[in-house]
Amino acid sequence: MNPSLNFIGLEISVVGVALVLMLADFFVPAERRRFIGYAGIAALGALLVMSLSGDGTCSNFGTAFGNSFINDGLSLFFKRFFIIAAILVLFIAAEFSDRIAEGSVAEYYSLIVFALAGMLFAASSNDFVMLFVSIELITITFYVLVSFQRSKLASLEAGVKYLILGALSSSFMVFGIALIWGTTGTLNFNELAAVAPQFETSKIFLLGVLLVLVGLGFKIAAFPFQIWAPDVYQGAPTPTTAFLAVGSKAAGIVLLLRVLFTAVPSVTLHWDKLLIVISAITILYGNLCALPQRNLKRLLGYSSISHAGYLLLGVAALNASGQAAILYYLAGYLFTTLAGFLVIALVLRHLDSEDISGLAGLNQRSPLLAATMTVSMVSLAGIPPLAGFFGKFLLLKSVVEAAKVSGNHGYYWLVAIALAGVVISLYYYFNVVRAIYWSRDVKDASPITLSAPAMVCAWICIGGIFWLGLFPNTVLNLANQAVVIAAK
Repeated sequence: MNPSLNFIGLEISVVGVALVLMLADFFVPAERRRFIGYAGIAALGALLVMSLSGDGTCSNFGTAFGNSFINDGLSLFFKRFFIIAAILVLFIAAEFSDRIAEGSVAEYYSLIVFALAGMLFAASSNDFVMLFVSIELITITFYVLVSFQRSKLASLEAGVKYLILGALSSSFMVFGIALIWGTTGTLNFNELAAVAPQFETSKIFLLGVLLVLVGLGFKIAAFPFQIWAPDVYQGAPTPTTAFLAVGSKAAGIVLLLRVLFTAVPSVTLHWDKLLIVISAITILYGNLCALPQRNLKRLLGYSSISHAGYLLLGVAALNASGQAAILYYLAGYLFTTLAGFLVIALVLRHLDSEDISGLAGLNQRSPLLAATMTVSMVSLAGIPPLAGFFGKFLLLKSVVEAAKVSGNHGYYWLVAIALAGVVISLYYYFNVVRAIYWSRDVKDASPITLSAPAMVCAWICIGGIFWLGLFPNTVLNLANQAVVIAAK
């Protein structure tokens, strides 16, 4: 047996779960196929417990497959993150299953798990071949997931837009990888880091790195590669949108960290001004464009763009505390965003639109869902003592530290713009809260009956938001350890 296979036991197990879920469609009666999703949740939950207990193969640190695959602290953190995200998305998908075409429910569940497999490989990518293969596995799976509601024109339109723009970004990335290979003769991140200083003046090499960043910028919806996000978020099935907002964005972030701080750290040090500008514009663009939005999923699409800008604060800081802050921020963003999409999936699934007015009177129809959406919006806005506040605080703190060390006054402007973005976001986030509790235009006052799994998912999200905000040290310590171990 190839020793390298010992390092990908988790990935093989996840692919196996996806195949079993797909084949289950042939053996489970149509009226019980919703429970296939719960079986997937149980299987992924078992894998998560194994990784947390240290018995999983993902905790076997080292490299494999010619040093193209790496298990380290950073990959372990993100693999746990991706599994938790997939579990919560499967909860949402199970509640959304009545809107998926009959006979396709198991396929939908399995595609979510296949996308998870791509994310796991992305977390362990240590060269550009593994990076490209993993990112394409994620993207191609999402091409199908976005357009999965074939009877809805909006879903098909979103799928086509994502396909065209995703293929365009992939072509830029492939071209960039080719330029890097042509100038340096290597695609491995560690080998590239050793020779990159020799090519810092090579315009072809720098163009190659820049084109790779274009592809990754598309994945995280950073300016100026963000134009797809609002339309795709609005048209895609709600569970797909939730996984795009959390899983796909986090996959782009871990690959961005690998490229900038493992593959070409010497180049990254000279790009502080570029990263500052991209972060600032992304924050402003996302928040300003979210102001007039009435469609909840479109609003969260623009919100996702702004949060990509906040995540780039930690990248622009060019220090370990910034990278650790990114990991913590993503952990809070996971529970916060999925809480919002859970409410959208449960409350607005029977309406023809996803307008904010559909939440009117939700506090009377379902106090738990009203509290879930409120906590989500308040945390996204960055209000203490929730996870979103402490995450933004850590990112801003890392930028201030970078300003003191480097003497670059552009960092102070970046902090000012980030704070302005927080103030702007208060309007549209609290507009959602106002609709829940104080809207007079209540079109449907019938109570919403929640299943036990939906209640469990809601409480997990609420608990995660409060726990990360009130007791941040556990996850922050894990984030610091992941960054330190990955840097060795």
